[in-house]
Amino acid sequence: MADGHGVVLAYRLRRPVGEGRGCCVVIARSADGEHFETLQTITRDEMDAESLERPALVLTEDGTWRLYLSCATTGTKHWRVELMEAPAPDAFDPGRRSAVLPGDQTRAVKDPVFAWRGGKWHLWACVHPLTEPEDTDRMWTEYAVSADGLEWMWHGPALSPRPGEWDARGVRVTAVRFTPDGVMALYDGRASAAENFEERTGVAFGPSPDALTAFGSQPAAQSPHAGNGLRYVSVLELPDGRERLYYELTRADGAHELRTELR
Repeated sequence: MADGHGVVLAYRLRRPVGEGRGCCVVIARSADGEHFETLQTITRDEMDAESLERPALVLTEDGTWRLYLSCATTGTKHWRVELMEAPAPDAFDPGRRSAVLPGDQTRAVKDPVFAWRGGKWHLWACVHPLTEPEDTDRMWTEYAVSADGLEWMWHGPALSPRPGEWDARGVRVTAVRFTPDGVMALYDGRASAAENFEERTGVAFGPSPDALTAFGSQPAAQSPHAGNGLRYVSVLELPDGRERLYYELTRADGAHELRTELR
């Protein structure tokens, strides 16, 4: 998120499965988009969560900072999205939060992506089914709109998996851009449950934000290392017309790190 003084970034720290998973989320600021200073750290215990997933930062027109944080409900496969508001990006209070995307007994909701356009908020969120234990890793992306970013009207699936393709097991929108012809999106995809945590990046297009179609028979980007994971791509538009990308990449040693590139 660019705020006129540089870049404010929200990212999570994750331990291996069995050792804590998503243990905390860090809010950090940078003048150049590459070198960051920590402003605040929020732990999973403060959020009453078993794990934390990808956060989303939003700065409203009235100067309010919002942190939408994906939280795993302890002892279950359920996910929910909690919201905190603050006057500054170092002032979020986990004791004052609300579940704005609670999910329910049949589905988990997480990893929201937001855009403000046409006088309303647009949301793309990752949805997981909870009715069959062996299928809880499956995922698709649903679309919703809101006047205030708090109460949402859902419009159903915007992007769905493609049987027999590299993204057959799940698709999760990570970045969206409105174009003169419609909408372009980047998304995470996986072909099987074994590729969980190692999704690769694809591209989708659509005439409207609720109707996206994946493009191509191969991922658009992936890591060159074992696992091939390259996921959670975010695109920050800069004042000079360039773009800065942030994404999670699988390294040669199997660990994941946050990377950026300027285009």
